[in-house]
Amino acid sequence: MRKILGLLLLLPATLPAATPAGPSAAALIQAADTFIATLGPEERKIALFPFEAEERFNWHFTAKPREGLTYKQMTEPQRKAAVALLRAAISERGYEKAEAIRSLEDVLYELENHSPRRDRERYYFSVFGQPSDKGVWGFRYEGHHVSFNFTMIDGMVRSSTPQFLGANPAEVRDGPKKGLRALPQEEDLARALLGSLTGAQKKTAIVGTDAPAEIVTGPSRTASRTEDVGIAWPALDPKQQAQLVVLIEEHAAAQKSELAQERLAKIRAAGIEKVMFAWIGSAEKGAAHYYRIQGPTFLIEYDNTQNNANHVHTVWRDFDGDWGADLLAEHYRAHKH
Repeated sequence: MRKILGLLLLLPATLPAATPAGPSAAALIQAADTFIATLGPEERKIALFPFEAEERFNWHFTAKPREGLTYKQMTEPQRKAAVALLRAAISERGYEKAEAIRSLEDVLYELENHSPRRDRERYYFSVFGQPSDKGVWGFRYEGHHVSFNFTMIDGMVRSSTPQFLGANPAEVRDGPKKGLRALPQEEDLARALLGSLTGAQKKTAIVGTDAPAEIVTGPSRTASRTEDVGIAWPALDPKQQAQLVVLIEEHAAAQKSELAQERLAKIRAAGIEKVMFAWIGSAEKGAAHYYRIQGPTFLIEYDNTQNNANHVHTVWRDFDGDWGADLLAEHYRAHKH
């Protein structure tokens, strides 16, 4: 998929914008219906919400209680249906990342003397509205260091952000999982790009020495544009531009291929030449660092500063499109509710 997606950013200006309808949500609707059918009355009260519920915007990435039905609360048939729903929503690569992140709860459980807040079974499934190829509905899968949010309109996936993935520890140093890195490429590809820059380019790309302690946007309801700093696309040579494409793809690839392609097409349509890459902190591996990639419509943030720079947070936000806000406004104008 990476080779195909890269072409979307490197093609000439004749590349069309993203398909107006958006990728089909047919498989997601079927999986959601199957999941809901396994739930009893009490479980439905926990897992199902009106689409208009304020809870739909209440996203987090810390190890805290949430609304929704957890793996721990499910029977085996419900769990099987829940996993099928998640796999219908995200790519196989995204599922592997999410499961690797979830497995780190076992590591933290041991490191923190069996703390009850470290529990790989405490990941939550929430459905907002009635899954249908008409009207609007949403789906969220969330727990410690994972947040996937989807908004569907008239049978199409119209938003897949906010998207958050994190890893603590970023690299497991001891025990049975020693060497595990849940999100290796998010760091390694960025380091490769940074390492390819000339001295003059690095002076532009590296915009600070003290990496922020957290992603700048945090779990905000609305993502705000950060300062346009760093090195811009036109200042990169073709090979470096290709490296930046691959890095963006890595963050997009947690989504199904159609959705990932649509994200990249939107970036291209909004002006790839306006995309900027900024690095803050040390360039030395193992030291605290942060980077962001920003364009007119989107923001990717990566932060690795906590726990002696062994704790990763990554996020993808769309400035106008989180939870399908921009497209929902159009939908409601066209359909009286």
